[in-house]
Amino acid sequence: MRKTKFSFAIERNKNKIAEKIAEQQILARRNTWHSRPFWHRVLKRAMDTVGSLSLFIALSPLMLLTALLIKLTDGGPVIFWQKRVGKWGHVFSFPKFRSMVVHAETMQAALQPFNDHGVGSVTFKMKKDPRLTWVGRYIRQASIDELPQLWCVLRGDMSLVGPRPPLPEEVTHYSLNDRRRLDIEPGLTCFWQVKGRSAIPFPQQVELDVDYIENPSLEEDFKLLAKTLPAVIKGNGAS
Repeated sequence: MRKTKFSFAIERNKNKIAEKIAEQQILARRNTWHSRPFWHRVLKRAMDTVGSLSLFIALSPLMLLTALLIKLTDGGPVIFWQKRVGKWGHVFSFPKFRSMVVHAETMQAALQPFNDHGVGSVTFKMKKDPRLTWVGRYIRQASIDELPQLWCVLRGDMSLVGPRPPLPEEVTHYSLNDRRRLDIEPGLTCFWQVKGRSAIPFPQQVELDVDYIENPSLEEDFKLLAKTLPAVIKGNGAS
């Protein structure tokens, strides 16, 4: 049946109303997060500060060894800096030990057809990424490449536990529901990191992140931190 201009107008209005309701629901949930007890926010920040500083000191020999191996591999930069999106869309500098060849980001467009998450996916994942160096493959498997992010936790841009920080170009493809991941500080580890890391499809990542945001618990944070090491050792979902 052919649609009239009037029916198109009704459909547009319905879509606008649905979007408005969704926005209001998300704002209500966001206000719920901010209404959490002051002591919860203070204790979480204290845990982040003490935990990140302690880990930074304890793991410094491993970090120095990793830096040396990367430098000896090809003489390129040890640290790879990216822009990532944090709480409420705040963009910050995000360091990782370089696990790929220099200028690897310029090759990603050509590799999109091989994206394990699907060609049109918001995120990119490739199990046998040809851009990885031999050192990079090992440090990715053990998540050693993530250790410089302890500085971001200490600085306050990140937390020990929270949704992983997305790239700015990924956020441009976010739906209204996906943006709920940006309601709190991003973290070093999260539910889907423990369950399967980047092998978990993006929609399921969002679902797990939103569940964490809506049900904050310091006890759950400790449990996730305790489960992270076994998950890393098993290497589930690692590149």
